[in-house]
Amino acid sequence: MRYLNRYKELDFLKREYNKNEASLIILYGRRRIGKTALATEFIKDKEALYYLATEESEDINRRLFKDVVADYIGNDILKSATIDKWDLIFQALSEFRPYEKKVIILDEFQYLGKSNPAFPSIFQRIWDTILRNKKFMVILCGSLISMMESQTLNYSSPLYGRRTGQIELQQIPFTYYKDFFPDKSRKGLIELYSVTGGVPKYIELFYNNRDLFGGIKNNILNKSSFLFEEPRYLLMNEVSEIGSYFSIIKTIAAGNHKLSKIAGSIGLKQTGITKYLKTLIDLDILVREVPITEDLPEKSKKGLYRIKDNFINFWFKFIYPNLSFIEQGYEALVEMIIKNNIIDNHVSYVYENICKEEMWEFNKEGKWSFHFNKVGRWWDKDTEIDIVALDTENNNIIFGECKYTDKKMDVNIFNSLLLKANKVSWRRNVRKEWFVLFSINGYTDELQDLAQKRKDLLLR
Repeated sequence: MRYLNRYKELDFLKREYNKNEASLIILYGRRRIGKTALATEFIKDKEALYYLATEESEDINRRLFKDVVADYIGNDILKSATIDKWDLIFQALSEFRPYEKKVIILDEFQYLGKSNPAFPSIFQRIWDTILRNKKFMVILCGSLISMMESQTLNYSSPLYGRRTGQIELQQIPFTYYKDFFPDKSRKGLIELYSVTGGVPKYIELFYNNRDLFGGIKNNILNKSSFLFEEPRYLLMNEVSEIGSYFSIIKTIAAGNHKLSKIAGSIGLKQTGITKYLKTLIDLDILVREVPITEDLPEKSKKGLYRIKDNFINFWFKFIYPNLSFIEQGYEALVEMIIKNNIIDNHVSYVYENICKEEMWEFNKEGKWSFHFNKVGRWWDKDTEIDIVALDTENNNIIFGECKYTDKKMDVNIFNSLLLKANKVSWRRNVRKEWFVLFSINGYTDELQDLAQKRKDLLLR
């Protein structure tokens, strides 16, 4: 596979590298997201030293790092020496070709702080006294988000204020999937995205499979594949009570999105699960949504919790509830369950998120005579609208509906949307209404004719 869709991040790193002063960059994100790939792509044509920290003791990491530095600068004396201070190793590195810009990558940096909680303070001293005034660019990479934030980004960290930039590497947006799978149809791309969710390593695993279900069978239902246990490994290094977190995610995947329903389903008080929900949000696994028209989202009592990560959502919907079947060798049965339910229970919801993502693209392209600044969903007790976009400056509102079905969308969907729009009270007396419809299988002739006549209706 070609290296794709990290161009903005690469451009940022190049700008930092081209500065006259030293740079200290924090690069972090979940496992498999492509941090190491980004860092190694960046240093391809540069003088650079790369070190991957391990979960071993600080002494072992220091010795291993010393050997990497010794090989890099060609210093046999350093390699044979016993050194008990990190400063001496970095000092030797700083004296090697001092007039040439060099990049130092410390990957899985959080393990150094885990083996010695004082290491961030040690590295702060090294940065301040050895590296900051030399021709260095340092990239600290890490995949344990909570530890990287506490060690490098939080106000209490000794390194707070030292960094010159940070990148929290996100999943690849759907719009770039066609670059990975140029021969796939839009429908095929959506279904692949609904499982792999924009994680480069997952995309790579599915790259050579003939179809979606072949990829699921080979890479998820297969107990030897790392994806079979991936959610467990993602969480086990970030949290201590993994069983509680699994119960919460499973409950949400089953369709319980309100705080009261989540708490009731697992037999806890609402106050007892808020800390778990906050942690899962911080880990970019969950998201709390409120109706897009809410003025104070953080105080809204209408919040719903949804699984943000497509793969995690898929796994907890179809793999975790059926682990007993898989353990007994009934993978074919689980595959049939997935085939019968994945479209209605999973892909159709992912499609709504893709449509919201594409709304921003339409915004940039100038599909409307105005530009909205907020987009999301809207709901009340008995009504839900897939997409609502707000132009808060000029009182424009866009209502949208998304359908991932085998049938072409007909006029009745638009008529239903008109009725639902009437229930939204946002600036009712002064707003101007617009409508957009998304359908994976196109539109009936009648609906297309209607769209030709109505300037306020856009068909995607």
